[in-house]
Amino acid sequence: MAVEIKTTSVEPLRETFSNVAERLGGDKPASRYQEATYDLQPTTNFHYHPLWDADRELYDQRRTKIVMADWYTLLDPRQYYYGAYTITRSRQQETMEKNLKFVEERGLLSSLPDAERERLVYALVPLRHEEWGANTNNCYITAFGWGTALTQATMFATMDRLGLAQYLGRFGLLLDGNTGESLDRAKQLWLEDPAWQGLRQLVEKLFVTKDWFELFVAQNLVLDGLLHPLVFERFEFQFSRRNGPTLSLLVDFMTQWFAETSRWVDAVIKRVVEESPTNAEQLAAWIADWRQQVNVALTSYAEAIFGAEEGAVQLAEVGEAFAKRLAKLGLKAGAQ
Repeated sequence: MAVEIKTTSVEPLRETFSNVAERLGGDKPASRYQEATYDLQPTTNFHYHPLWDADRELYDQRRTKIVMADWYTLLDPRQYYYGAYTITRSRQQETMEKNLKFVEERGLLSSLPDAERERLVYALVPLRHEEWGANTNNCYITAFGWGTALTQATMFATMDRLGLAQYLGRFGLLLDGNTGESLDRAKQLWLEDPAWQGLRQLVEKLFVTKDWFELFVAQNLVLDGLLHPLVFERFEFQFSRRNGPTLSLLVDFMTQWFAETSRWVDAVIKRVVEESPTNAEQLAAWIADWRQQVNVALTSYAEAIFGAEEGAVQLAEVGEAFAKRLAKLGLKAGAQ
């Protein structure tokens, strides 16, 4: 008895969803990112205005001063939708867990002099509170922002910031032998230490910033753009030069995350600038305002972790690099 095996190819009736096909200019194959992004923002069939803001729809483009003809042009260059995002972060977490295990098993932190361990507690562990603030701020942007192209990315950023806060907490536990003393110490520093009060005040001011895109600029562009290079590049380099590469292992995820996330933030800002001169002018004004506030907030902190003279130098150099970044985005006024 002969068995004949045949294969049959099935031609799809259409390549993608109709709303995606309209954006692609025809029924063409679309990426998973495109299908998971375009036109998912609810726009109709709201039965009532929210009681807490009766003059606006539940989702309303007027909640920010920025005006876009199409908010779906603010695409994420990383092409993150849920699947791609979780796979990427899972792999990074595996690497980070190996780094943490390596440091713990070999006692690389416990072998440091007491003064150096205290320096790490002072400089890094209280930042878990700032990262929790960034988590809250990105959650606000996700709730009130408009267009899935942006809000799904800010939701991923929301969870990233929670992860960063947790990693900073784990650093503290490695430093104190899992007693939790460093976390209590970090909370006290955050609430009471003079060098931390400028940053804490800034985070609390961000909590009450109503315009969600202004908050995006203040948190994800300005504060992150000045704070992360100051701590996870310059402080890390200085500390590792004196004490070996232990800290480099512990902040490897922070370094990779900032470089990756900056690509997304820059792409969003650049597209908004290109949309209109009005948008560019508004962004420049916001950046100038928040940059001044961030510099004031970071001055005492930088002096505390680097020393008075060195702290001023490090903060100035971070500012120069940030100005170059803004200029590349077409924001020369904001780069002043």
